[in-house]
Amino acid sequence: MAMTMRIESFTVDARDPKALATWWSEALGWIICFESEDGIEVNLCERLDPDGTHPHPELSFVGDRSHAEGPQRLHLDLNSFSASDQTATVERLLAMGATHADVGQAADAPFTVLADPEGNHFCVLDPRPEYAHLGSVAGVTLAAHDARALRDVWAAATSWEVTRDDPGHIVLTPPDGGFPIEIITRPTLVDDDAKIRMHLDVAPGERDDQERCVDQLIALGARRVDIGQTGDEPWVVLADPEGNEFCVLSPRP
Repeated sequence: MAMTMRIESFTVDARDPKALATWWSEALGWIICFESEDGIEVNLCERLDPDGTHPHPELSFVGDRSHAEGPQRLHLDLNSFSASDQTATVERLLAMGATHADVGQAADAPFTVLADPEGNHFCVLDPRPEYAHLGSVAGVTLAAHDARALRDVWAAATSWEVTRDDPGHIVLTPPDGGFPIEIITRPTLVDDDAKIRMHLDVAPGERDDQERCVDQLIALGARRVDIGQTGDEPWVVLADPEGNEFCVLSPRP
């Protein structure tokens, strides 16, 4: 029987987790919902439920100077609702400390590529009808050598529906209609074996078995990887067929 998993968080390795989390919470208008010595989390849904919990996924920042300069294959796409809104958003973020970034985009690209204060790239998209129902985040993009080769692993890891299945462009959409993950083939993507600086944490359901989830993902092309963990952690580190790391957490409600 297939296990059910969900995205718990998008996790960013940061030199200064507190400062970077604060920057992103202000940039997106979201809230810091949890803070500890291990990291700080920003609620993607802009609110807490009455019982103090919040929906998932969230944006999590952890202190990891050794990997904060790693490859950037995952990035956030920010939404805009008109041409003037896009311009205003870019200007506001630049005033907050963002900088323009060149990732090889065309000179006439309709989106604007920026970097946050630690150099993490993100895009401020032009207004697009398919994202008009969403909030500050339009989606998360994963650059790939072969998008379709990653489809099955990420569909299983997230339990999200494949809503676009083109050879070079895969879209996974959550059941609540929230922002998607887009896997896009980038012919110019450079091979780099270093740990990526932003990764996903996924969690099995409360009644699911962690090891069975790991075995299911390995059967679809994932593999176990060593990024310096001790072996005593309650999570398992895997990588997709192109080496993008992600963590399978312990089961949770």
